[in-house]
Amino acid sequence: MYSFILLIVAGAALLSLPFAHNGELRFIDALFTATSAVCVTGLIVKDTPVDFTSFGHIIIITLIQIGGIGYMTAVTFLAVMRKQKINHRDRLILKESLNHPGMDGLVRFLKIVFASIVIIEAVGMIILSLRFWVDMPLGEAIWFGLFHSISAFNNAGFSLFSDNMMRYRGDFVINFTIPWLIIIGGLGYVVLLEIYNFRRDRLLRISTHTKIVLWMSGILIVLGMALLLSMEWNNPKSFGSFTTFEKISAAWFASVNYRTAGFNSIDFSTLTDSNLFFATFFMMTGGSPGGTAGGIKTTAVALALIGVWYTLRGDTHAHIFRRSISAYQINKAYAVIFVASIYVVISTIILSEVEHLPFLRILFETTSAFGTVGLSTGDGGVLSYSALFSDPSKLNIIVLMVMGRVGVFAFTLIIVGKAVESRIKYAEGKVII
Repeated sequence: MYSFILLIVAGAALLSLPFAHNGELRFIDALFTATSAVCVTGLIVKDTPVDFTSFGHIIIITLIQIGGIGYMTAVTFLAVMRKQKINHRDRLILKESLNHPGMDGLVRFLKIVFASIVIIEAVGMIILSLRFWVDMPLGEAIWFGLFHSISAFNNAGFSLFSDNMMRYRGDFVINFTIPWLIIIGGLGYVVLLEIYNFRRDRLLRISTHTKIVLWMSGILIVLGMALLLSMEWNNPKSFGSFTTFEKISAAWFASVNYRTAGFNSIDFSTLTDSNLFFATFFMMTGGSPGGTAGGIKTTAVALALIGVWYTLRGDTHAHIFRRSISAYQINKAYAVIFVASIYVVISTIILSEVEHLPFLRILFETTSAFGTVGLSTGDGGVLSYSALFSDPSKLNIIVLMVMGRVGVFAFTLIIVGKAVESRIKYAEGKVII
């Protein structure tokens, strides 16, 4: 928690330097931008390509990279590369940061993670650079390819185009490469390693965690596309004027970005209220544990749904993929969803009362911030809806972004402290439900 805060403040200080931005930049806007970058969100209150210099762009993409892999993970990796001894406490922190199942092979796993990041981002950079080369000089195309590859893999959504990806709505290369970088980054390193080992016949069976992540990710993408296409197909403000290919590619692009990243190829302010409302559920879900995405995570939603299903059936033994799910895990999923919903609802109500702006748009913005998504209905120009907020309201959004990146369970534990197990057990009370 403190490492994220220190990184954000340091990033804001660097962005405030005269040669990092063009024109006036208030510290609250620098802090907002740094938080959005470190928490890989993508909400902006300043136009990234216009209001920041090349040095500012380097600072932003560096913050995205460090924030995406995690500060503690990056520091530990540097220590490993310098052949420093990693003590037990640091290993425990690293284990939690990477969502690694155990302590065995942790350093080796860390090296694999960093090698994977370099390879995936390099491949993404090459593909995007070749595409951008059609529209700009080679040197500029390489920089744009690198920036957008890092931003996409880390689920950040920052772009060096003022209209984000709207100009490439019908471009196959962009609509294929960026969503897949987002998906791979959002699955989690444990899942990626399991898939790789399974394909190389090093594993006999895919774990329950990986199966749930893959199934939930696929279902949510398809469901998001279906909702967008069914509600927006003939909407003259959004999809109505698109070709059939543009409608499908825009729905695919938006559905992938709903849960993790803030890239957009359409104007979200033109969507129907129904679609904006349903989008909040996808954004709250976020990505998967151990990856670069935020939110309450796909696994928490999956466990909650499993718990509801077996409770309605009157079965006390929940299971999936022929594996039992403990009551503690299901209860933890319920708690995460409930607490996250409370945070978002309270923030939305406060912002609505303070800013006197449309409730649904504020709900969309707060959910996007908490899920570290970065999608927004906009301020009427190229900035996020948050650009219309007062300074205290921007601080509210900043807190939501930090909370979503750190994790609602970890954030709440910081506030309430760890529970002390009681040695006293009371007689069971009967409550009618």
